[in-house]
Amino acid sequence: MTAHDLDILASDRERSDAEERLRAAVETGRLPLAELATRLDEVHASRTRGDLEEACRGLPRPGPRDALVVDRRPTSGGFVAGVFGGFERKGAWVVPPRMTVWSMWGGGKIDLTEARFSEQDTEIRAVALWGGTRIVVPEDIEVEVKGFGLFGVFDKRAAKRIGKPGTPRVVIKGLALFGAVVTRTRK
Repeated sequence: MTAHDLDILASDRERSDAEERLRAAVETGRLPLAELATRLDEVHASRTRGDLEEACRGLPRPGPRDALVVDRRPTSGGFVAGVFGGFERKGAWVVPPRMTVWSMWGGGKIDLTEARFSEQDTEIRAVALWGGTRIVVPEDIEVEVKGFGLFGVFDKRAAKRIGKPGTPRVVIKGLALFGAVVTRTRK
């Protein structure tokens, strides 16, 4: 932020963002709870962006490391299979830009709710042959489902959902043959 930017009048949205930044700092142990009330008073009394920066002094700025798209290598391979067994990818992990998921006489789960993405666009090819795959997506990303079920189900309830601007886009395509590929949204 330049010196000129610090003199610009603060908006209600910027005050709200500063409040959230302070609350997050308390939750992560960066800011003592006793100091929160004082800092919130500073935020509410602020007139300029510089005043907001002063209220948030000593705290990290939200930035690319908090974004869903990160500049890191995927932590999972591009191929996952459950053949006469199962698989699960969940928690904090970095999703590859293209991923193929096979469920053959078995099943698996791909949970993207805590994941970060290595690229803006991600394609998941899901194939279920006498098996099942469950894909869980967060509600704030764009999702498109284009699969086909032949004597099976390729569930499209999360299909064509528009996410918030700048969030990742996930395209799920593939085939369910005597099996199921189900996509669900977790809030």
